[in-house]
Amino acid sequence: MTQSFDIDPIEKEPAKNSESQPEWPIPVGLRPKLSGWDFYNKTLGSPKYVLAPMVDASEAAWRMLARNHSAELCYSPMWHSGCFINDPKYRKNALQSCPGDRPLIIQFCGNDPEKFLEAGLLAQDHCDAIDINLGCPQSIASRGKYGAFLQDNWKLIENIVSTLHHGLAVPVTCKIRVFPSLEKTIQYAQMLEKAGAQLLTVHGRTREQKGENTGLANWDYIKAVVENVKIPVFANGNIQSVEDVHRCIEETGCAGVMTAEGHLYNPAIFDGINPLCWDMATEYLDIVEKYEPPKGYTRGHLFKIFHHLIQTNEIDTAERILLAEANSLEEFRNWVAHVKEKFIKYHTGQELWKSWKELEENTEPSYDLKLPPWICQPYVRPSAEKRAKLLEARKIEKESETEKRKYFDEEGNEISRKKSKKLEKKQKRKAGKVTQEKPTNICTNEKCNNLMGNKCDKNKLCRACCKEKCGLELLDCPGHKIFIKTNRLHKAKINNITPC
Repeated sequence: MTQSFDIDPIEKEPAKNSESQPEWPIPVGLRPKLSGWDFYNKTLGSPKYVLAPMVDASEAAWRMLARNHSAELCYSPMWHSGCFINDPKYRKNALQSCPGDRPLIIQFCGNDPEKFLEAGLLAQDHCDAIDINLGCPQSIASRGKYGAFLQDNWKLIENIVSTLHHGLAVPVTCKIRVFPSLEKTIQYAQMLEKAGAQLLTVHGRTREQKGENTGLANWDYIKAVVENVKIPVFANGNIQSVEDVHRCIEETGCAGVMTAEGHLYNPAIFDGINPLCWDMATEYLDIVEKYEPPKGYTRGHLFKIFHHLIQTNEIDTAERILLAEANSLEEFRNWVAHVKEKFIKYHTGQELWKSWKELEENTEPSYDLKLPPWICQPYVRPSAEKRAKLLEARKIEKESETEKRKYFDEEGNEISRKKSKKLEKKQKRKAGKVTQEKPTNICTNEKCNNLMGNKCDKNKLCRACCKEKCGLELLDCPGHKIFIKTNRLHKAKINNITPC
Protein backbone atom coordinates (compact mmCIF):
# COMPACT_ATOMS: atom_id res chain seq x y z
CA MET A 1 0.00 0.00 0.00
CA THR A 2 1.47 3.37 -0.98
CA GLN A 3 0.19 6.88 -0.54
CA SER A 4 1.43 10.28 -1.56
CA PHE A 5 0.07 13.73 -0.96
CA ASP A 6 0.86 16.01 -3.87
CA ILE A 7 -0.03 19.51 -2.77
CA ASP A 8 -0.76 21.77 -5.71
CA PRO A 9 -0.20 25.48 -5.13
CA ILE A 10 -3.43 27.42 -4.77
CA GLU A 11 -3.92 30.66 -6.64
CA LYS A 12 -4.58 33.19 -3.93
CA GLU A 13 -6.54 36.41 -4.23
CA PRO A 14 -4.66 39.59 -3.38
CA ALA A 15 -5.02 40.67 0.23
CA LYS A 16 -7.74 43.17 0.93
CA ASN A 17 -6.78 46.80 0.28
CA SER A 18 -3.32 45.59 -0.86
CA GLU A 19 -3.33 47.59 -4.13
CA SER A 20 -3.38 50.99 -2.49
CA GLN A 21 -1.35 50.30 0.62
CA PRO A 22 0.54 53.45 1.66
CA GLU A 23 3.97 53.42 3.23
CA TRP A 24 4.18 52.34 6.85
CA PRO A 25 4.18 53.58 9.55
CA ILE A 26 1.42 56.13 9.01
CA PRO A 27 1.17 58.92 11.60
CA VAL A 28 -2.09 58.52 13.51
CA GLY A 29 -3.03 62.07 12.59
CA LEU A 30 -3.56 60.90 9.01
CA ARG A 31 -5.93 58.09 10.03
CA PRO A 32 -9.42 58.37 11.48
CA LYS A 33 -10.05 56.69 14.82
CA LEU A 34 -13.07 54.49 14.24
CA SER A 35 -15.00 52.47 16.78
CA GLY A 36 -16.80 49.15 17.02
CA TRP A 37 -18.07 47.71 13.76
CA ASP A 38 -16.76 50.68 11.72
CA PHE A 39 -13.28 49.88 13.03
CA TYR A 40 -13.75 46.18 12.20
CA ASN A 41 -15.09 46.79 8.68
CA LYS A 42 -13.21 49.87 7.47
CA THR A 43 -9.88 49.78 9.32
CA LEU A 44 -9.36 46.03 9.65
CA GLY A 45 -11.17 45.01 6.45
CA SER A 46 -13.70 42.59 8.05
CA PRO A 47 -11.17 39.83 8.87
CA LYS A 48 -12.36 36.28 9.47
CA TYR A 49 -8.92 34.60 9.68
CA VAL A 50 -6.83 36.00 12.54
CA LEU A 51 -3.32 35.08 13.71
CA ALA A 52 -3.07 35.18 17.51
CA PRO A 53 -0.50 37.06 19.58
CA MET A 54 2.14 34.48 20.57
CA VAL A 55 5.20 35.11 22.73
CA ASP A 56 8.39 34.45 20.73
CA ALA A 57 6.27 33.24 17.79
CA SER A 58 4.13 35.87 16.02
CA GLU A 59 7.12 37.98 15.00
CA ALA A 60 7.21 39.87 11.68
CA ALA A 61 8.63 36.93 9.68
CA TRP A 62 5.94 34.54 10.90
CA ARG A 63 3.22 37.15 10.32
CA MET A 64 4.32 37.58 6.71
CA LEU A 65 4.25 33.79 6.25
CA ALA A 66 0.73 33.80 7.69
CA ARG A 67 -0.37 36.57 5.31
CA ASN A 68 0.99 34.52 2.40
CA HIS A 69 -1.48 31.84 3.47
CA SER A 70 -4.73 33.79 3.89
CA ALA A 71 -4.38 35.36 7.35
CA GLU A 72 -6.34 38.63 7.17
CA LEU A 73 -5.30 40.16 10.50
CA CYS A 74 -2.20 39.53 12.61
CA TYR A 75 -1.28 40.35 16.19
CA SER A 76 2.23 41.02 17.43
CA PRO A 77 3.71 38.91 20.23
CA MET A 78 2.81 40.01 23.75
CA TRP A 79 5.16 42.82 24.82
CA HIS A 80 5.60 44.05 28.38
CA SER A 81 4.62 47.71 28.59
CA GLY A 82 7.31 48.55 31.17
CA CYS A 83 10.15 46.99 29.15
CA PHE A 84 8.80 48.60 25.97
CA ILE A 85 9.04 52.14 27.30
CA ASN A 86 12.40 51.68 29.09
CA ASP A 87 14.44 49.57 26.65
CA PRO A 88 15.08 51.02 23.15
CA LYS A 89 16.39 47.69 21.79
CA TYR A 90 13.33 45.82 23.10
CA ARG A 91 11.11 48.48 21.53
CA LYS A 92 12.91 48.30 18.17
CA ASN A 93 12.43 44.52 18.01
CA ALA A 94 8.77 44.87 18.96
CA LEU A 95 8.05 47.40 16.22
CA GLN A 96 9.69 45.48 13.36
CA SER A 97 7.20 45.51 10.48
CA CYS A 98 6.76 46.52 6.83
CA PRO A 99 4.06 48.07 4.58
CA GLY A 100 2.65 44.62 3.75
CA ASP A 101 2.27 43.72 7.43
CA ARG A 102 -1.22 45.18 7.75
CA PRO A 103 -3.66 45.26 9.39
CA LEU A 104 -1.65 44.79 12.58
CA ILE A 105 -2.59 44.96 16.25
CA ILE A 106 0.18 45.29 18.85
CA GLN A 107 -0.46 43.61 22.20
CA PHE A 108 0.84 44.76 25.58
CA CYS A 109 0.72 43.30 29.07
CA GLY A 110 1.20 44.99 32.43
CA ASN A 111 -0.78 46.42 35.32
CA ASP A 112 0.03 50.15 35.32
CA PRO A 113 -2.42 52.37 33.34
CA GLU A 114 0.17 55.12 32.82
CA LYS A 115 2.84 52.73 31.52
CA PHE A 116 0.25 51.13 29.26
CA LEU A 117 -0.60 54.56 27.86
CA GLU A 118 3.04 55.55 27.37
CA ALA A 119 3.73 52.27 25.53
CA GLY A 120 0.62 52.74 23.40
CA LEU A 121 1.64 56.27 22.43
CA LEU A 122 5.06 55.01 21.30
CA ALA A 123 3.49 52.18 19.27
CA GLN A 124 0.32 53.70 17.81
CA ASP A 125 1.95 54.99 14.60
CA HIS A 126 3.03 51.42 13.84
CA CYS A 127 -0.29 49.58 14.17
CA ASP A 128 -4.05 49.75 13.68
CA ALA A 129 -4.96 49.15 17.34
CA ILE A 130 -3.50 48.39 20.76
CA ASP A 131 -4.57 45.16 22.46
CA ILE A 132 -4.52 44.54 26.22
CA ASN A 133 -3.56 41.03 27.25
CA LEU A 134 -6.06 39.90 29.87
CA GLY A 135 -5.81 36.21 29.03
CA CYS A 136 -2.28 34.91 29.70
CA PRO A 137 -2.64 32.11 32.31
CA GLN A 138 1.06 31.26 32.74
CA SER A 139 2.94 31.42 36.04
CA ILE A 140 5.04 34.36 34.82
CA ALA A 141 1.81 36.36 34.44
CA SER A 142 0.82 35.35 37.97
CA ARG A 143 4.15 36.60 39.36
CA GLY A 144 3.94 39.81 37.34
CA LYS A 145 0.25 40.32 38.15
CA TYR A 146 -0.86 40.76 34.56
CA GLY A 147 -2.74 38.79 31.90
CA ALA A 148 -5.56 36.58 33.21
CA PHE A 149 -4.51 37.37 36.79
CA LEU A 150 -5.82 40.92 36.41
CA GLN A 151 -9.38 39.62 36.04
CA ASP A 152 -9.76 39.61 39.84
CA ASN A 153 -9.37 43.41 39.86
CA TRP A 154 -12.11 44.82 37.63
CA LYS A 155 -11.57 48.38 38.83
CA LEU A 156 -7.93 48.36 37.68
CA ILE A 157 -8.84 46.76 34.34
CA GLU A 158 -11.55 49.35 33.77
CA ASN A 159 -9.03 52.10 34.52
CA ILE A 160 -6.47 50.66 32.06
CA VAL A 161 -8.99 50.30 29.23
CA SER A 162 -10.49 53.73 29.83
CA THR A 163 -7.04 55.40 30.02
CA LEU A 164 -6.01 53.91 26.66
CA HIS A 165 -9.39 54.60 25.06
CA HIS A 166 -9.21 58.30 25.90
CA GLY A 167 -5.44 58.73 25.53
CA LEU A 168 -4.67 56.95 22.25
CA ALA A 169 -5.41 57.92 18.66
CA VAL A 170 -6.06 54.26 17.75
CA PRO A 171 -8.73 51.92 19.14
CA VAL A 172 -8.09 49.70 22.15
CA THR A 173 -9.03 46.00 22.11
CA CYS A 174 -8.89 43.23 24.74
CA LYS A 175 -8.12 39.51 24.73
CA ILE A 176 -9.77 37.68 27.63
CA ARG A 177 -10.53 34.26 29.09
CA VAL A 178 -13.91 33.18 30.40
CA PHE A 179 -14.90 32.70 34.03
CA PRO A 180 -16.40 29.42 35.28
CA SER A 181 -19.63 31.40 35.68
CA LEU A 182 -21.39 32.32 32.42
CA GLU A 183 -23.12 35.28 34.05
CA LYS A 184 -19.83 36.69 35.35
CA THR A 185 -18.23 36.22 31.91
CA ILE A 186 -20.99 38.27 30.28
CA GLN A 187 -20.73 41.02 32.93
CA TYR A 188 -16.94 41.10 32.45
CA ALA A 189 -17.28 41.57 28.68
CA GLN A 190 -19.89 44.29 29.13
CA MET A 191 -17.64 46.12 31.61
CA LEU A 192 -14.79 46.11 29.06
CA GLU A 193 -17.10 47.39 26.33
CA LYS A 194 -18.35 50.19 28.58
CA ALA A 195 -14.77 51.14 29.52
CA GLY A 196 -13.90 51.69 25.85
CA ALA A 197 -12.84 48.38 24.27
CA GLN A 198 -13.76 48.41 20.55
CA LEU A 199 -13.24 44.67 19.95
CA LEU A 200 -12.98 41.60 22.18
CA THR A 201 -11.22 38.30 21.62
CA VAL A 202 -12.72 35.62 23.86
CA HIS A 203 -10.71 32.49 24.59
CA GLY A 204 -13.27 29.89 25.61
CA ARG A 205 -11.12 28.44 28.41
CA THR A 206 -10.81 29.52 32.02
CA ARG A 207 -7.61 30.74 33.64
CA GLU A 208 -7.11 27.32 35.22
CA GLN A 209 -7.32 25.45 31.89
CA LYS A 210 -3.67 25.21 30.91
CA GLY A 211 -0.89 22.65 30.50
CA GLU A 212 -2.09 19.11 31.07
CA ASN A 213 -5.46 20.47 32.21
CA THR A 214 -6.11 22.47 29.05
CA GLY A 215 -9.25 20.64 27.97
CA LEU A 216 -11.66 22.01 25.35
CA ALA A 217 -12.69 25.63 24.91
CA ASN A 218 -16.37 26.37 25.56
CA TRP A 219 -17.92 27.95 22.47
CA ASP A 220 -21.26 28.41 24.28
CA TYR A 221 -19.62 31.04 26.49
CA ILE A 222 -18.25 32.82 23.41
CA LYS A 223 -21.71 32.77 21.82
CA ALA A 224 -23.20 34.29 24.98
CA VAL A 225 -20.67 37.15 24.89
CA VAL A 226 -21.40 37.79 21.19
CA GLU A 227 -25.11 38.06 21.98
CA ASN A 228 -24.63 40.43 24.91
CA VAL A 229 -22.22 43.07 23.57
CA LYS A 230 -22.49 45.49 20.65
CA ILE A 231 -18.87 45.35 19.52
CA PRO A 232 -17.17 42.71 17.30
CA VAL A 233 -16.00 39.52 19.01
CA PHE A 234 -13.27 37.12 17.84
CA ALA A 235 -13.45 33.51 19.02
CA ASN A 236 -10.35 31.62 20.17
CA GLY A 237 -9.92 27.95 21.10
CA ASN A 238 -10.41 24.50 19.48
CA ILE A 239 -9.27 25.68 16.02
CA GLN A 240 -7.35 22.96 14.18
CA SER A 241 -8.54 23.46 10.59
CA VAL A 242 -10.31 25.92 8.31
CA GLU A 243 -13.45 23.79 8.75
CA ASP A 244 -13.26 24.54 12.50
CA VAL A 245 -13.12 28.26 11.65
CA HIS A 246 -16.31 28.12 9.60
CA ARG A 247 -18.07 25.93 12.15
CA CYS A 248 -17.08 28.29 14.98
CA ILE A 249 -18.44 31.33 13.12
CA GLU A 250 -21.68 29.49 12.42
CA GLU A 251 -22.13 28.21 16.00
CA THR A 252 -21.09 31.35 17.91
CA GLY A 253 -21.94 34.18 15.52
CA CYS A 254 -18.48 35.68 16.08
CA ALA A 255 -16.96 38.20 13.66
CA GLY A 256 -13.77 36.22 13.13
CA VAL A 257 -11.70 33.37 14.50
CA MET A 258 -8.23 33.56 16.02
CA THR A 259 -5.84 30.62 16.12
CA ALA A 260 -2.44 30.15 17.75
CA GLU A 261 -1.34 26.56 18.26
CA GLY A 262 -3.14 25.30 15.14
CA HIS A 263 -1.21 27.82 13.04
CA LEU A 264 2.18 26.87 14.48
CA TYR A 265 1.80 23.26 13.33
CA ASN A 266 0.24 24.17 9.96
CA PRO A 267 0.86 27.76 8.80
CA ALA A 268 -1.42 27.09 5.80
CA ILE A 269 -4.40 26.34 8.04
CA PHE A 270 -6.47 29.22 6.62
CA ASP A 271 -5.81 27.98 3.06
CA GLY A 272 -7.46 24.70 3.97
CA ILE A 273 -4.46 22.65 2.81
CA ASN A 274 -1.81 20.47 4.44
CA PRO A 275 1.56 21.22 2.80
CA LEU A 276 4.80 19.29 3.12
CA CYS A 277 6.78 20.21 6.23
CA TRP A 278 9.98 20.96 4.31
CA ASP A 279 8.17 23.16 1.77
CA MET A 280 6.60 25.26 4.52
CA ALA A 281 9.88 25.42 6.44
CA THR A 282 11.77 26.55 3.32
CA GLU A 283 9.22 29.28 2.63
CA TYR A 284 9.53 30.50 6.20
CA LEU A 285 13.35 30.51 6.05
CA ASP A 286 13.21 32.59 2.86
CA ILE A 287 11.23 35.20 4.82
CA VAL A 288 13.59 34.87 7.80
CA GLU A 289 16.47 35.80 5.51
CA LYS A 290 14.77 39.16 4.94
CA TYR A 291 13.55 39.98 8.45
CA GLU A 292 16.23 38.25 10.58
CA PRO A 293 14.23 37.38 13.72
CA PRO A 294 16.06 35.99 16.78
CA LYS A 295 17.46 32.53 16.10
CA GLY A 296 15.44 31.11 18.99
CA TYR A 297 12.20 32.09 17.25
CA THR A 298 13.26 30.37 14.03
CA ARG A 299 14.40 27.24 15.85
CA GLY A 300 11.13 27.07 17.77
CA HIS A 301 9.06 27.34 14.59
CA LEU A 302 11.00 24.54 12.90
CA PHE A 303 10.48 22.27 15.89
CA LYS A 304 6.72 22.92 15.65
CA ILE A 305 6.54 22.43 11.86
CA PHE A 306 8.44 19.12 12.11
CA HIS A 307 6.83 18.11 15.41
CA HIS A 308 5.06 15.00 14.14
CA LEU A 309 8.15 13.71 12.35
CA ILE A 310 10.25 14.25 15.46
CA GLN A 311 7.67 12.44 17.59
CA THR A 312 7.96 9.28 15.47
CA ASN A 313 11.65 8.98 16.46
CA GLU A 314 12.54 8.61 12.78
CA ILE A 315 14.53 11.77 13.40
CA ASP A 316 17.05 10.46 15.91
CA THR A 317 18.58 12.19 18.92
CA ALA A 318 21.65 13.37 17.00
CA GLU A 319 19.44 15.00 14.36
CA ARG A 320 17.29 16.69 17.01
CA ILE A 321 20.39 18.00 18.75
CA LEU A 322 21.62 19.32 15.40
CA LEU A 323 18.48 21.45 15.09
CA ALA A 324 18.59 22.48 18.75
CA GLU A 325 22.16 23.74 18.34
CA ALA A 326 21.70 25.32 14.89
CA ASN A 327 22.47 29.03 15.11
CA SER A 328 22.57 30.35 11.55
CA LEU A 329 20.26 30.48 8.56
CA GLU A 330 22.60 28.18 6.66
CA GLU A 331 22.47 25.56 9.43
CA PHE A 332 18.67 25.75 9.51
CA ARG A 333 18.48 25.32 5.72
CA ASN A 334 20.89 22.37 5.81
CA TRP A 335 18.82 20.64 8.47
CA VAL A 336 15.58 21.07 6.49
CA ALA A 337 17.31 19.80 3.32
CA HIS A 338 18.59 16.76 5.22
CA VAL A 339 15.08 15.89 6.47
CA LYS A 340 13.62 16.32 3.00
CA GLU A 341 16.24 14.02 1.49
CA LYS A 342 15.53 11.43 4.18
CA PHE A 343 11.73 11.34 3.77
CA ILE A 344 10.98 12.38 0.17
CA LYS A 345 11.26 8.75 -0.95
CA TYR A 346 8.32 7.85 1.29
CA HIS A 347 6.25 10.79 0.08
CA THR A 348 6.80 9.93 -3.59
CA GLY A 349 6.07 6.26 -2.95
CA GLN A 350 9.55 5.02 -3.89
CA GLU A 351 9.70 3.26 -0.53
CA LEU A 352 6.96 2.13 1.84
CA TRP A 353 6.62 4.07 5.06
CA LYS A 354 7.15 1.58 7.85
CA SER A 355 4.04 2.58 9.78
CA TRP A 356 1.93 1.54 6.79
CA LYS A 357 3.73 -1.82 6.87
CA GLU A 358 2.78 -2.14 10.53
CA LEU A 359 -0.83 -1.35 9.70
CA GLU A 360 -0.85 -4.04 7.00
CA GLU A 361 0.48 -6.50 9.57
CA ASN A 362 -2.25 -5.43 12.04
CA THR A 363 0.30 -4.16 14.52
CA GLU A 364 0.16 -0.99 16.56
CA PRO A 365 1.11 2.07 14.44
CA SER A 366 3.98 4.23 15.64
CA TYR A 367 2.01 7.46 15.29
CA ASP A 368 -1.60 8.52 15.78
CA LEU A 369 -2.07 10.80 12.77
CA LYS A 370 -4.57 11.12 9.95
CA LEU A 371 -1.81 12.06 7.53
CA PRO A 372 1.83 10.97 7.22
CA PRO A 373 4.05 12.82 9.70
CA TRP A 374 5.87 14.80 6.98
CA ILE A 375 2.59 16.62 6.22
CA CYS A 376 1.73 19.77 8.23
CA GLN A 377 -1.26 18.94 10.42
CA PRO A 378 -2.75 19.84 13.80
CA TYR A 379 -1.45 18.73 17.14
CA VAL A 380 -4.36 17.02 18.88
CA ARG A 381 -4.22 17.11 22.65
CA PRO A 382 -5.03 13.83 24.39
CA SER A 383 -8.59 13.53 25.70
CA ALA A 384 -9.28 13.91 29.42
CA GLU A 385 -9.70 10.14 29.71
CA LYS A 386 -6.46 9.40 27.87
CA ARG A 387 -4.60 12.08 29.83
CA ALA A 388 -5.85 10.58 33.12
CA LYS A 389 -4.59 7.15 32.04
CA LEU A 390 -1.18 8.59 31.13
CA LEU A 391 -0.88 10.36 34.49
CA GLU A 392 -1.89 7.18 36.32
CA ALA A 393 0.68 5.16 34.36
CA ARG A 394 3.41 7.67 35.24
CA LYS A 395 2.41 7.54 38.90
CA ILE A 396 2.55 3.73 38.99
CA GLU A 397 5.90 3.74 37.19
CA LYS A 398 7.31 6.22 39.67
CA GLU A 399 6.03 4.21 42.64
CA SER A 400 7.47 0.97 41.25
CA GLU A 401 10.85 2.65 40.76
CA THR A 402 10.75 3.80 44.38
CA GLU A 403 9.95 0.28 45.55
CA LYS A 404 12.69 -1.28 43.43
CA ARG A 405 15.45 1.03 44.55
CA LYS A 406 16.53 0.92 48.17
CA TYR A 407 19.40 2.78 49.77
CA PHE A 408 21.84 1.54 52.45
CA ASP A 409 24.66 3.07 54.48
CA GLU A 410 28.16 1.58 54.97
CA GLU A 411 26.91 -0.70 57.75
CA GLY A 412 24.05 -2.09 55.64
CA ASN A 413 21.26 -0.14 57.32
CA GLU A 414 18.45 1.05 55.04
CA ILE A 415 18.36 4.83 54.68
CA SER A 416 16.35 7.42 52.75
CA ARG A 417 17.24 8.58 49.25
CA LYS A 418 18.07 12.04 50.58
CA LYS A 419 20.44 10.67 53.22
CA SER A 420 22.00 8.38 50.61
CA LYS A 421 22.82 11.37 48.42
CA LYS A 422 24.45 13.19 51.33
CA LEU A 423 26.50 10.11 52.18
CA GLU A 424 27.58 9.74 48.56
CA LYS A 425 28.78 13.36 48.44
CA LYS A 426 30.68 12.90 51.70
CA GLN A 427 32.42 9.78 50.37
CA LYS A 428 33.39 11.58 47.18
CA ARG A 429 34.94 14.45 49.14
CA LYS A 430 36.82 11.99 51.36
CA ALA A 431 38.06 9.99 48.39
CA GLY A 432 39.21 13.18 46.74
CA LYS A 433 41.37 14.07 49.74
CA VAL A 434 42.90 10.57 49.98
CA THR A 435 43.74 10.26 46.33
CA GLN A 436 45.13 13.75 46.06
CA GLU A 437 48.87 13.37 45.50
CA LYS A 438 51.36 15.76 47.04
CA PRO A 439 53.20 17.69 44.32
CA THR A 440 56.75 16.44 43.73
CA ASN A 441 58.30 19.91 43.92
CA ILE A 442 57.36 20.57 47.57
CA CYS A 443 60.06 21.50 50.08
CA THR A 444 61.50 18.31 51.67
CA ASN A 445 61.18 19.81 55.16
CA GLU A 446 58.12 17.92 56.52
CA LYS A 447 57.00 20.94 58.51
CA CYS A 448 56.99 23.18 55.44
CA ASN A 449 54.50 23.25 52.54
CA ASN A 450 56.33 25.76 50.37
CA LEU A 451 57.61 24.89 46.92
CA MET A 452 61.30 23.98 46.78
CA GLY A 453 63.69 26.05 44.73
CA ASN A 454 63.99 24.88 41.13
CA LYS A 455 67.80 25.02 41.31
CA CYS A 456 68.19 23.72 44.87
CA ASP A 457 69.51 20.37 43.65
CA LYS A 458 71.52 19.50 46.77
CA ASN A 459 69.11 20.30 49.61
CA LYS A 460 65.75 20.30 47.70
CA LEU A 461 64.36 22.95 50.06
CA CYS A 462 62.56 26.25 49.77
CA ARG A 463 64.75 29.34 50.21
CA ALA A 464 63.87 29.91 53.90
CA CYS A 465 64.52 26.29 54.93
CA CYS A 466 67.63 26.13 52.79
CA LYS A 467 69.06 29.27 54.39
CA GLU A 468 68.37 27.85 57.87
CA LYS A 469 70.03 24.49 57.00
CA CYS A 470 73.06 26.18 55.45
CA GLY A 471 73.48 28.33 58.58
CA LEU A 472 73.28 25.40 60.95
CA GLU A 473 75.46 23.03 58.95
CA LEU A 474 77.82 25.58 57.38
CA LEU A 475 76.81 24.86 53.78
CA ASP A 476 76.52 26.70 50.48
CA CYS A 477 73.55 26.57 48.03
CA PRO A 478 74.44 27.99 44.61
CA GLY A 479 70.84 27.47 43.48
CA HIS A 480 69.54 29.91 46.10
CA LYS A 481 72.75 31.99 45.95
CA ILE A 482 73.35 31.27 49.63
CA PHE A 483 77.13 31.16 50.36
CA ILE A 484 77.37 30.94 54.15
CA LYS A 485 80.30 28.47 54.19
CA THR A 486 82.27 30.41 51.55
CA ASN A 487 81.71 33.74 53.30
CA ARG A 488 82.79 32.41 56.70
CA LEU A 489 85.94 30.82 55.25
CA HIS A 490 86.75 34.09 53.52
CA LYS A 491 86.35 36.09 56.74
CA ALA A 492 88.40 33.54 58.75
CA LYS A 493 91.23 33.68 56.22
CA ILE A 494 91.37 37.43 56.47
CA ASN A 495 91.38 37.35 60.29
CA ASN A 496 93.47 34.13 60.67
CA ILE A 497 90.58 32.49 62.51
CA THR A 498 89.74 28.82 62.17
CA PRO A 499 86.04 28.55 61.39
CA CYS A 500 84.05 26.44 63.81
